[in-house]
Amino acid sequence: MTTTHAADPRARRRTAAGGQPPRRPAQRAPELAPLALDELRAYRQELITEEARVSYWRRLVQARLDLAVDDETALGRLRTVLTDQQRASRRIAVQPVGGHVEMPPVPDLAVLWEREGCTEVASRLADAEHQLSAYRRGLHERLDAATGELIARYREEPSLALRALPLAPDAEMGVA
Repeated sequence: MTTTHAADPRARRRTAAGGQPPRRPAQRAPELAPLALDELRAYRQELITEEARVSYWRRLVQARLDLAVDDETALGRLRTVLTDQQRASRRIAVQPVGGHVEMPPVPDLAVLWEREGCTEVASRLADAEHQLSAYRRGLHERLDAATGELIARYREEPSLALRALPLAPDAEMGVA
């Protein structure tokens, strides 16, 4: 079955807008309005970094939970591996986040690695996974707001987008 141009709502929207899909209105975030453009970009990058850290820990917790539910002996082996790795990569796993937004602490996952008893571990891991998921959703909302604010500013003043581009070496030295 083929769809005719007139029956395709997307085709009608593109046609009505001169061949382009309709542009959604810019989503401003009033709480981000006081930030200068460079501060807004830095804030957004902090959120991206924090989201990557939280996603990493969430994946670890989910894998650990799967193992705790499935196999108690695997949990003992995993405890050793994760505890050693966690000590070795502590500096990499902790990412500083600026003070623009108060962020809740990540659960103390090292305690979960040391617990005995699969039922208790599974319960604690499930709680930690729910906390991390809720925190991650909040990060996504903040990231969406920061991205929307940047897009709105770029739409209002397109030349701002050029400031995000790196300068050519000649331009930095003032050579034309």
